[in-house]
Amino acid sequence: MPGANGHKHLLSISELDSEEIYKLLDSARSFAEVSNRPVKKVPALRGRTIVNLFLEPSTRTRMSFEVAAKRLSADVMNFATSDSSLSKGESLKDTGKTIVAMGVDAVVIRCKSAGAPHLLTGWVDCSVINAGDGMHEHPTQALLDLFTMRERLGGLEGLNVAIVGDIDHSRVARSNIHALNKVGAKVMLVAPRSLLPERVEEMGARVTGSLDEALDWCDVLYLLRIQMERVNQSRFPSLREYTLQYGLTQTRWNRLKRKPLVMHPGPMNRGVEIASGVADEVESVITGQVSAGVAVRMAVLYDVLGGSHG
Repeated sequence: MPGANGHKHLLSISELDSEEIYKLLDSARSFAEVSNRPVKKVPALRGRTIVNLFLEPSTRTRMSFEVAAKRLSADVMNFATSDSSLSKGESLKDTGKTIVAMGVDAVVIRCKSAGAPHLLTGWVDCSVINAGDGMHEHPTQALLDLFTMRERLGGLEGLNVAIVGDIDHSRVARSNIHALNKVGAKVMLVAPRSLLPERVEEMGARVTGSLDEALDWCDVLYLLRIQMERVNQSRFPSLREYTLQYGLTQTRWNRLKRKPLVMHPGPMNRGVEIASGVADEVESVITGQVSAGVAVRMAVLYDVLGGSHG
């Protein structure tokens, strides 16, 4: 059964229009209040069963979905590759069908293969939520980032957001670009050409190779984790050179008269994309993203499963 926004699944930000995004953010705001109660639970999804099918490592996202489901009073099962028959060669299709045969209402899936959540919807009759698929998308991360920006800055339309780092390999960047464009924010991508995707100009964002230009322009500076393995693929000469050109160093931070909201999806590489001292200064925002993740994922689960807010 489709949820309140008419969607049975959440696979991509592109499925949502701006009104639906704002409805989810408003719902998340109401669910955020639950975390401040002595008893952090509502009965909205009592009797529902949700499976976290995480086929690549994750701490923040998996725990966030688990906490969100439990605060909605749903039953939760956690599967990882090492815990399932997938480690013995079973296909994703057969695993999905096995899970659904247990009477599951929703599967939250994270995997290295782009498009796997979409494939799963053709094999199961329950709701499917994409918790990150390859280099494709990470829709709930984008929603929690928008929630954080909105709560901290008061609105999204007209906001200048600079996204810095390995754009090419980042599903977080792709989902954020789609989401920010839908709500009327302006996006600038900051990276060496080797870390930008092909046809980047078609993504609806300005592109620059200068972090200082972006810092003068942006209201929000969104730093992406540099994946250390990229250093060995000639994507850039060295971590030191990357930090000098694209890192939020203490020197850069100190000379800013107007400091942007600094965000990071985690985990941070201190001393690479952000100086340790700066990371400590902006830690409240980054940990706030984690808190926002629980509220936003409560809103998404509630929405796709058509729960009753109690």
